[in-house]
Amino acid sequence: MSLSAIVLAAGEGTRMRSNRPKPLHPVCGRALVVHVIHALERLRPERTVVVVGHGAEQVTKAVQELAPAWAGVVFAEQTEQLGTGDATRSGMAALPGDDYDDSTVVVLPGDTPLLRAETLDELVAAHVANGNAATLLTSVLDDPTGYGRVVRKPDGRVVRIVEQRDASPDELDITEVCTSIYAFRRDLLGPALRNLTTDNAQGELYLTDVIGGLAAMGHRVGCVQAPAGETQGVNDRWQLALAERELRSRTNRRWLLDGVTMLDPRQTFIDVTVRLGRDVTLYPGTILEGQTVVGDGATIGPDTRLTDCVVGAGASVANSVGVDAEIGDGAAVGPFGHLPAGSSVAAGEVTGAFYTARTD
Repeated sequence: MSLSAIVLAAGEGTRMRSNRPKPLHPVCGRALVVHVIHALERLRPERTVVVVGHGAEQVTKAVQELAPAWAGVVFAEQTEQLGTGDATRSGMAALPGDDYDDSTVVVLPGDTPLLRAETLDELVAAHVANGNAATLLTSVLDDPTGYGRVVRKPDGRVVRIVEQRDASPDELDITEVCTSIYAFRRDLLGPALRNLTTDNAQGELYLTDVIGGLAAMGHRVGCVQAPAGETQGVNDRWQLALAERELRSRTNRRWLLDGVTMLDPRQTFIDVTVRLGRDVTLYPGTILEGQTVVGDGATIGPDTRLTDCVVGAGASVANSVGVDAEIGDGAAVGPFGHLPAGSSVAAGEVTGAFYTARTD
């Protein structure tokens, strides 16, 4: 099956109140937009177009460095913020070939770090199996304020998506919302994008209007429903913190089930990029960041922060801080050790308290 992806990461993200482009805000050690690219892992797109805009140079550089090679990432720039429909047009222009094949194009926002690869796999499988023109991922929210509502006929068929600002009072009562995550047939998406207009409250080209256009022409539009907690985007620092908490919980659970002991998972912080061996024990206050690797049977903590460090099998590190350091097998560091960048502790060495490693 031929499949491409378009990740929309051009927005300014003013509610983040930050000089950092919104797609690059980290969650569990990985930028928001890079989490989204990793969610495509099961689909293995032939090409992934990341549409950039605000902070384009920064976003492009970071994604080039951090995105997995299998994603086949290329970039397209949305020079003016004219809406999600315009951003998708920019993304389509970066895909090889023309818009007249029936391959699948997945379109998704760059700010949904909790989206699971399994969910995208289910979305595309349903899209292909049912021969849909478009298949949208929806969620049901207790409070759908701010989201586009999914309007259906009495028989359940999708008629259109109406944005909050354009919705009638009855439509505002709908709790099923569009998550801005879709699978489209490429040969139908291209013409539908060209037919979009700015006749709406925001004067923008809405990607959501493609759904109504396809349905009005008699094309089949399908839906796959996903839990709301998985599909919500990150628009401010509060939502960023909530996403961080949820993803850390997932990460800790995975390691616990894989043979790692945590005395208190709520006080243990592990980036998604960290690797841990079997029978590792993590005491409360442990923070493991970046490309840190911990060998089998090691003990870390309490109150220890290691960034881009390598800890050998059977080693222990207590009440210490390390950056880009190496600790040999069976070594004991701390309490209150300091391991600066480039330093190392030999295998079997016992440092004692208040130790600062040498970098030569």
